[in-house]
Amino acid sequence: MSRRRSGILLHLTSLPSPFGIGDMGPWAYRFVDFLAESKQSLWQILPLNPTDPIHNDSPYSSHSAFACNPLLISPELLVREEWLLNSDLESAPEFSKTKVDYRAVHRYKKMLLDRAYQRFKSKSHPSEYEKFCFEQTSWLNDFALFNALKIEFSGQVWSDWPPDLRDRQAEALSAAQRELSTLVEREKFCQYIFFRQWNTLKNYYDGRGIQIVGDLPIYVDYDSSDVWVHPELFKLDERKKPYAVAGVPPDYFSETGQRWGNPIYRWNVLKEKGFDWWVERIAHNLRLFDFVRIDHFRGLVAYWEIPATEKTAINGRWIEAPALDFFNQLLKNFPGLPVIAEDLGIITPDVREMMDHFQFPGMKVMLFAFGPDLPSNPYVPHNFSRKCVAYTGTHDNNTVKGWFEKEATPDERRRLFCYLGRRVPKEELPQELIRLLMMSVANTVIFPMQDILGLGEEARMNHPSTREDNWEWRLSPDLLTPAVAERLREMTEIYGRS
Repeated sequence: MSRRRSGILLHLTSLPSPFGIGDMGPWAYRFVDFLAESKQSLWQILPLNPTDPIHNDSPYSSHSAFACNPLLISPELLVREEWLLNSDLESAPEFSKTKVDYRAVHRYKKMLLDRAYQRFKSKSHPSEYEKFCFEQTSWLNDFALFNALKIEFSGQVWSDWPPDLRDRQAEALSAAQRELSTLVEREKFCQYIFFRQWNTLKNYYDGRGIQIVGDLPIYVDYDSSDVWVHPELFKLDERKKPYAVAGVPPDYFSETGQRWGNPIYRWNVLKEKGFDWWVERIAHNLRLFDFVRIDHFRGLVAYWEIPATEKTAINGRWIEAPALDFFNQLLKNFPGLPVIAEDLGIITPDVREMMDHFQFPGMKVMLFAFGPDLPSNPYVPHNFSRKCVAYTGTHDNNTVKGWFEKEATPDERRRLFCYLGRRVPKEELPQELIRLLMMSVANTVIFPMQDILGLGEEARMNHPSTREDNWEWRLSPDLLTPAVAERLREMTEIYGRS
């Protein structure tokens, strides 16, 4: 990220499609074309891992750090690949074009993938499928069996399974593999289809000069194949239940902090093993993406550990991680490690020192810029450095227009207008903040699609510390017009980011 460039933040779920949720089908390719036409060279997305209604389909909560989300598989591409017939798509429900109804989408996509798997079973397996299974052996077999067992035990948490399966005794695993072979193979088939469609899309955006910024949550869910397979890497008690969980202390987003509930890593064990699980995870993500944003980067330097018995995050404590050894190991495997450090919230000097030492770019969010410390505020453009990645907002913030209408105080509005040098109608504010970032010294600037379109709070993607009405916003296809592309292209060229 050493040259001036700009991009758009838009998750795949938000793309238009006839099937209730964005996917890797025709609109993903049209969006790549839009990026190219508007001279954007980066497309940032949220995590691609499987989501679950239990966690309100948050992309930051998944039962696998390696598998990808079957909901993002394109039915139209399944027809082209002859895993489905056109007639299979004729009974699609009338889905909303502006919001994802995850429960309805889960039901519909499961039905389609079941039909596709039945056709797969009726044919000899393509050599490409066998090759995929071989190349992904390190995680695919365990993930597929984990999902099959979750179905077998009606969604029970893995630590409540029969002890021989909970503890992964070889004989019990072999028996389950035989008895649940159809379910196991279906899971492998879905992952094969996802990766096939993703790789085709990746080749397309590579060809158009677009690079993808992926997103990697540092923690994994307790009820995941990762913790089931590698319990020694996490702080679990003798019953294999977490005795300490992750979160963050009280901050801008929450007065009681955020108790995420993910199990904490045993960093001493990871270090003894050469951080091999993390090395494999980073390698996997760098095969999917060109850059990786590490969510909650500070937790890799020091993390907030909360006793599992606590209901909030208030009574936690900071504990250091072996960050220097960890990043040195990653750099041995991945020279020039292409990561973006999500360094928002409470950031202490040790985190800054680690980022400076390894030259990891951090994030600047303009919605945080207009407090009483305005001249020295680190999120104001005149305080940016070249190596930072600057945003108007992220998926965790309101849109610029929504922030101004619903959240900004009178003093923040006044400071904003003083900084701009004039009063601006609220409809024009998103474009003015985008322009400020475009003209800044930051080499990399990224804008949520909602701000490019000037949308309000109704288009917000996520409200941290809440469970309802998140991750649902969808881009209406009529909003992606040539005029929007032309306006963005002109600004990109004027400020030398093309």
